[in-house]
This record gives sequence, structure tokens and C-alpha cells, in this order.
Amino acid sequence: MNLRGIFPPLTTPFASDGTVALGHLRENIARYNAMRLAGYIVNGSTSESVLLKWEEVYQVWETAKEAAAPGRILIAGTGAESTAETIEHTNRAAALGFDAVLVRTPSFYKPAISVDMLAAHYLRVADAARIPVLIYSVPIFTHVTVEASLIVRIGAHPNIIGIKDSSGDVEGTVKIIAAAPKNFSVLVGSAAMLYESLQKGATGAVLAISNVFPEICNEIYEAAQTGDSVRALLLQQKLIAPAKMLGPQYGIAGIKYALDRIGYDGGPPRPPLLPVGEEARREIDALLAAIFSATNSRS
Repeated sequence: MNLRGIFPPLTTPFASDGTVALGHLRENIARYNAMRLAGYIVNGSTSESVLLKWEEVYQVWETAKEAAAPGRILIAGTGAESTAETIEHTNRAAALGFDAVLVRTPSFYKPAISVDMLAAHYLRVADAARIPVLIYSVPIFTHVTVEASLIVRIGAHPNIIGIKDSSGDVEGTVKIIAAAPKNFSVLVGSAAMLYESLQKGATGAVLAISNVFPEICNEIYEAAQTGDSVRALLLQQKLIAPAKMLGPQYGIAGIKYALDRIGYDGGPPRPPLLPVGEEARREIDALLAAIFSATNSRS
């Protein structure tokens, strides 16, 4: 499997009583189905995965599988701290018909984490997994960075097909690309560096803001594929402000508020995360108005 294109890491809507709003998730996916997206990540960081019970995760997976349009690649986040539990969740996703899994690095026992430990973990998962495995490097949350030295060790495993690299370090990504086998997929997680990463060999992206701006993200990808650097760079400039505001500044709560404002079902984040405040709402409203006004005037 060679992964190319834009994959939104779907948010998880919650009802007023705090339960997962599966109907709202289904409605969001129905809207994304009409867009030119490669597929969906289900139960990634943007899904508030660490705040969900695994029983809820399984319900979300089932709903996404039912709602996704034919041909969309479905990737389930299955990473857990233990190797055995990761394998269990991975094969549950396989049984539901997912195409691949996204496995974050273990992170709790940070002093014990080494290339040797990570290599052993991923190779055991890949050996046991009934569907292909994507490595997930997200050091902003785990404080563990996957480097090229690990890819040298495990990248040739026939069931390890790629990486989602959310380090934001383009040069580190380039080293991973150089160390990886020819058909190894490299998806990046930094919207601000999307075009640059694609130019340097990334095959696609998993971007939190592609939940809000799926078409702009996809247009950058398509412009990069056709060599239209002028268009790609102009579109990339549009993502700089939202990448910051809906990324490190306001995070998942900001993304969910933005989704509410453009007609999707965003809803509140799950505690202990808090909704954005009044000042943040004003800033996000102004951002959305500026971007969509410019997009409409162009079209």
C-alpha cells in the first residue's frame, strides 16, 4: 500500500451528556466524502484518542467504516503503551475492515525508550498485525521522536508501510525519506511545512486543520504533484495563520469551534480539555471570515 494525498485526522463529536455523538460523526464523514480526500485517520491525536475509552473507540471505528465512501483509505489509531495491547487493538481494526493502522510511539517510560526498544516494539506489532502498520511520531505529545536510525532498522519489514511524521522538522523528515525503502510512505503532520515537505519527497499529509480546510490542503497537494509551485506557495501562505491558531495556540478546542462555525459538528472537547473562550472565538471567527472571503472572491 502506497499512501498518497491528504488524510484528515477526524475529530470526535460529543453529545451534551458527554457521550460520543456517533450520528454527528457520520454526518461529518458524509460531507468529507464529497471532497477529494485520500482517506481518514480515525482515533488519532486530533480525535482526542487518549480521552476515549477503548469501547468508544471501537464504536467510532465501526461508524467510520460504515460512513466512509468506497475507495477511501481508512487508518485506525491503535497505539497503546504495551506491545500486547497495541496488537490487540490493531487486529480489532483489521477485523472491522480498516486498511492500515497508525501506531504511536510508547512514551510513559521515557528513560527506557531507545532505538532498540522502539524497533522491538514495532517489529513485534508488525509481525502480529493482520493489516499494514504506519509508525506515528508525535513528539509534541509523547516527547519521543522517531529518527532515521529507527527507519533503517525496521523500514524494510513487509508490514511496515510508512510513517506519519508530526515532528515539524523538515530536515529530519528528509533523513527519514533517505533512509526508507523506495515504496515507504511518508505522511507529514505540519500544515505550515506541507508544500516544502512534499517537494522534498513526502507522499502526503495527515493535518489537523484539514478537518476545517480540506480543499485548500488538497489543492496544495495537487499543485505540488503537477509542479505548479506558484499556486502551491500561494495556497501554503493561507495555511500559515490557521496552522498556528488551530494548532499550538488553541488546539483541538479551536478546531472543534471552527468546525461548528462552518457547519460541521464540532462540539466541545472532552474534559479535562476546555472549550475556547470568548477572545479565542472572536479570533477564530475573524480568521475564518478572512480565509473563506478570499477563497470565494477567487472562485
